[in-house]
This record gives sequence, C-alpha cells and structure tokens, in this order.
Amino acid sequence: MTHPALVIMAKQPAVGQTKTRLCPPLTPAQAAALYEALLRDTIELVAGLDGVRLAVAVTPPEATDYFRRIAQGAHLLPVAGADIGDCLDQVLSELLATGHPRAIALNSDGPTLPVAYLRQAVASLNGADVVLGPSEDGGYYLIGLKQPQPGLFRDIAWSTELVMPQTLARAEALGLRVALLPPWYDVDTAADLDRLRAELADLPTDVLPHSRRFFTSAVNLPESLEMPSMAESMIQEQSCRP
Repeated sequence: MTHPALVIMAKQPAVGQTKTRLCPPLTPAQAAALYEALLRDTIELVAGLDGVRLAVAVTPPEATDYFRRIAQGAHLLPVAGADIGDCLDQVLSELLATGHPRAIALNSDGPTLPVAYLRQAVASLNGADVVLGPSEDGGYYLIGLKQPQPGLFRDIAWSTELVMPQTLARAEALGLRVALLPPWYDVDTAADLDRLRAELADLPTDVLPHSRRFFTSAVNLPESLEMPSMAESMIQEQSCRP
C-alpha cells in the first residue's frame, strides 16, 4: 500500500457515558449528540483529504455496525485496550504491518482542525520518526509513526497534562526524531464548546454541518456556557482515543 493511513480514534456515543465533563451545562443526551456531531464532522474532514486511507478505531469493538453507517468506506479497526496508549499502539502497529508506509492517529472531537495540519503531519514523516500535534490541555490530538514504537506509549500518565512532556521524553530516550505540529484543542469543556460555536460563526456555512446542526437543534443552550472548575477540567474521560 502506497498511501499513508489516517485513523480516527473513536467510540460509539452513549448517553451518560460520553462527554460527561460537559454535563452540566449539557444534558447527558445533548453531550452524546454533540460527540456524534463532532465525530461525523471529523470523519468528513479526513475523508476529504486526498492521498490517505481513512480508518476508524472502533470502541467498543462490537460497535462496528454503528461505524459502518456513519463512516462508509472507512477501514474499521475494532480495538480494546487497558488505556489509550495500548489502543494507539495496537492500531498504529496494525496499519503499519498491513503495508501502509505511515500511520497517523487523530482524535475524534476537534473537527475544526485545519486540514493543512493533517497534510503537514503526513509530510513531516518523510524526515521524522514521530509527528505529534500538541493539545492545549497538555496531551496531543495527533500522533504519527512510520515504524511501530510500543515503547512510546509506555509509562505515560494518560489523561493528564503530563502526556505531551512525558511522550517527548520517551521519544528522546528511544532516539526518535520528532516533528511538532501547531497546537490545537479538543472539545472537552464548556469553554471549548463556546470556542467551537464562535469558530463556526466565522467559518463558511457549508463547513462542519453536523456540529452546526447540533447547535441549531439543542434547546435551552445559553449564549455563553459556564466553564467548569479547574479541578473538573483536569479530569479526562478514559477511552481509546487521544
């Protein structure tokens, strides 16, 4: 296979289990609907990128029927692991083992990511061993490899602000050359949701249709959403996604 693979680390939305850090201000049903909108817009973002193979890491593994409906034509990779590092190692290693020259994993809840960053990630692996897209919360929204690197995902304090610095330290210890993309954000908090809504107002109206539909259909959504406490904002959902 000559094309690099770009895999979205996704999970099936479930009311009461998805985007719980946004409850409140959202209801559990709204939070699940929001995540599905973000996921579908992310799938369309990657599907529109020429020269890459779209893949979706499916969590839970039995949710393949759901993902066949919303990601038609994508290569589905059912995955279950002890933590996100285990899941990332599994899917990236599998894609590389099947002949893709480069494999890149992307989170599923940042669909306003500029497509230029994805192109930059692919190109960066021409010289670097690892490409990372730092998240503003201390993690990363993207990681790409051209060889399996299981050691890169070991001994990381997942879902904390230490993920990025620890990953960089692991890469240095392994002698890997690292390329960094510009920072971006995930939609994890009420402040992030406000930011997404503001971005949508500035983007062309045909961009991110599912996220737009969420804001149009959500009832009793205030103009500005109250940001959770700092303690709440440090709590991350444990799942097979970056």
